[in-house]
Amino acid sequence: MKILVMNGSPTAESRTRGIAEYAANVLQEKGVEVTFFDAGKDRLPLYTGDTAEQENEAVQKLIQAADEAQGFFICTPEYHNGMSGALKNALDFLTGNQFKNKPVVITAAAGGGKGGINALNNLRTVMRGLYSLVIADQFVADPIHFNDERELTEELATLRVNSLIDQLMDLTKLVSSNSKN
Repeated sequence: MKILVMNGSPTAESRTRGIAEYAANVLQEKGVEVTFFDAGKDRLPLYTGDTAEQENEAVQKLIQAADEAQGFFICTPEYHNGMSGALKNALDFLTGNQFKNKPVVITAAAGGGKGGINALNNLRTVMRGLYSLVIADQFVADPIHFNDERELTEELATLRVNSLIDQLMDLTKLVSSNSKN
């Protein structure tokens, strides 16, 4: 099984990356082949639709990882009631060909309170537009779920992410086995 984990935060000190890294580690411990895209490190040009952008090394890496992925674990911060522009930009380089009938988990890192839900609603809409199978369950992490190094450590938060990973793996197995028939 191949899963692409995406950190949609462009910031260096990102709690969103903490969720993505936690998920990647758990998936790897479960024997899943993980590819990691990090909007803060795998810098993409601004998507303009120009075919020359396809020559960019980071764009090629992202497209190849999405092509090979059987499922996705996507994390975003909430910026002004939506997903990050860096994540949306990355998704704009991809098409329904990469996502059609593939399971996707969505998670968000919020500043606290009731944040994160709008980013997930925004992300869910975009993922439906790419024909993915967005898992109904989702997760929003607040600052209290992280340690000082921005690692996801709070017990209930890790249990929720582990549950999402199990759902992702189960649906990916089911979809992958049915696509071979």
